[in-house]
Amino acid sequence: MNNLQIRNFVIISHIDHGKSTLADRLLELTNTVPKDKMRAQYLDMMDLERERGVTIKMAPVRMIWKDSILNLIDTPGHVDFAYEVSRALAAVEGALLLVDATAGIQAQTLFNLEKAQKQNLKIIPIINKIDSPAAQIEKTQEELVSLGFQKEEILQISAKTGQNVQNVLKAIIERIPPPIENLQNPLKALIFDLLYDQYKGVIAYVRVFDGTIAKNEKIKFLIGETEGEILELGYFKPQFATASKISAGEIGYLKTGIKEISKIMVGDTITLASIAHPEQDLKIAGYQQPKPMVFASIYPIEGENHKKLADALGKLKLNDYSLSFNFERSKALGAGFRCGFLGLFHLEITKERLERESALELIVTSPTVDIQVTEHGYREPYVDLEIITPQQYLGQAMELAQSHRGQYKEIKYLGDRVIVLYENPLSEIIIGFYDQLKNLSEGYASMNYQFSGYRDADLVQLDILIAGEKVEPMTQIVARSKSESTSRNIVKKLKDLVPRQLYKVSLQAAIGAKIVAREDIPAMRKDVTAPLYGGDVTRKRKLLEKQKKGKKRLKHLGKVDIPSDLFLELLKID
Repeated sequence: MNNLQIRNFVIISHIDHGKSTLADRLLELTNTVPKDKMRAQYLDMMDLERERGVTIKMAPVRMIWKDSILNLIDTPGHVDFAYEVSRALAAVEGALLLVDATAGIQAQTLFNLEKAQKQNLKIIPIINKIDSPAAQIEKTQEELVSLGFQKEEILQISAKTGQNVQNVLKAIIERIPPPIENLQNPLKALIFDLLYDQYKGVIAYVRVFDGTIAKNEKIKFLIGETEGEILELGYFKPQFATASKISAGEIGYLKTGIKEISKIMVGDTITLASIAHPEQDLKIAGYQQPKPMVFASIYPIEGENHKKLADALGKLKLNDYSLSFNFERSKALGAGFRCGFLGLFHLEITKERLERESALELIVTSPTVDIQVTEHGYREPYVDLEIITPQQYLGQAMELAQSHRGQYKEIKYLGDRVIVLYENPLSEIIIGFYDQLKNLSEGYASMNYQFSGYRDADLVQLDILIAGEKVEPMTQIVARSKSESTSRNIVKKLKDLVPRQLYKVSLQAAIGAKIVAREDIPAMRKDVTAPLYGGDVTRKRKLLEKQKKGKKRLKHLGKVDIPSDLFLELLKID
């Protein structure tokens, strides 16, 4: 195998721009997956990904086309999984920039493009969905040209029909440079993803930069300062395909047998254990611990499942390095974990993965941002917000940003669309803002944001009381200017979410000793078996059994039973 034959690349794209469909066509054209086994979104291995139509996890695959080895790392398009993209970019030399001709360039696409350019990757611009009646090919082409691409280098395809997709394969080989690593140098491999196997321990997804690694060799993890032995290695086709060795320039997997998952991390460098003092020269720099933007607590409904939840979080973190968690105990909900996420969608996906993969029933508290408490008051995180919108929606988009405590910075132009920049508190952006932006622009606007630092803020602590008892997990820090409207919305929503009890239940929002909002839930008087008169006794039993099952997903909170999804349902407040 010659390094000149290898091409390593990713696909950069916004959600629904056709990235998974293009990957499917590449798999078909290269005969990587037999036609009788092919299905849509083939590289989206999780049921959750196919159900939602969203790539959540990066997925590597090795394809062969015209004597060339093409290593694709398929990446997510949602803003909450930007860290997945950054890890993939560190392992390749090129990127396909895929833009939907019916939607144009989106904010998240620009963000990932900038990252790829900083890595000095070769970018191949591609316009997709040219077969759609709504395609605006010339307009999309102008947007790409405004970003610095030459008109003649822009490919036009339909990933759905396969039109011109062979030109993509040709461009990958002709434009993306081969890796230049040296086989003779000591082993240096970067971990860009991890997986846990109950039989073979930690499985590392690696890009080998220098040297060669073979089965049964002893390896060392430089950051984790631990050692292991290669039980198996190979390539992604896209399932694991064993090989005798992996050499410089290649992408593959290593089964290590290591069961102590806390000692292995994404971004670590692997070398041979026999190399003396390797950290001096071989450690690959550039990876940073992702910074959580949103925090929420996770508790098992059944208290005895705390250890099971701890194990599940540890294994999930291997596969999702942007997840963080620490033990905590709540008077109301018992033992749980305070978890950090990159965004609300990341939180939602994490909850679903934990419940599915570990058969757990969980309560997730209302998400918050990281507020700093000082002797002078509060400091809250701010973000640089970027909105891309057609010009006719500019005024509404600006009003929306300003109503969420935004401070205007700048306007730029992208073809006949506008990029408007604001500085906003993170807490104003994470809940509901994106949906409101999509609604006011009829789906045409998009947004992206990056953490910019902490600022002093006029905030107050808002407490929620149910049946006169303070509910700790519902306590939040809010802007003083919005505290009363937020309080009214919360108690109003709680009235619909908290099940009726056998007694009247008060719902209150308080700032300090002052009650600023209140609703009451009337007592429940109806007996589920009352309408039944005479007849088969099994009818009563069925109703009572149904009622019993319904209680299984309740958690006792002080005097009141609450549904497990109550906290996330609160996010639907207008």
